Amino acid sequence: MNAGSADTLVQHLGIEVLEVGEDFIRGRMPVDHRTHQPFGLLHGGASVALAETLGSMAASLCVDPATQMAVGLEINANHLRAVTTGWVIGTARPIHVGRSTQVWDIRIENEAGQPVCISRLTMAVVPRAMGAR
Repeated sequence: MNAGSADTLVQHLGIEVLEVGEDFIRGRMPVDHRTHQPFGLLHGGASVALAETLGSMAASLCVDPATQMAVGLEINANHLRAVTTGWVIGTARPIHVGRSTQVWDIRIENEAGQPVCISRLTMAVVPRAMGAR
């Protein structure tokens, strides 16, 4: 999964997949110059990018990659705590995995395990487009 993110936003932000389990995927993202907003805090958009990345990767593991792909339909996020340095760790878990839609809960924490952002991602399962990676 990490290798498949070369030359994308995922690589640019330093997002790494750490673990894939039976019902979750976990990854991390650095809190540094790439992910800061002008006041030196973790940018809310970077948290959303981490959430959508993990949820999208998880969703792709639940479809037949030869004939289907999962694409983002809607995402929301609540930003709960500021972070200025270190890493944030996100864990995506399924709420609903259906034939045409999936809903994922993504919880992002700081290195102390405190909640930073809670997000919900809805994915649409669609036929695989010709030439899609």
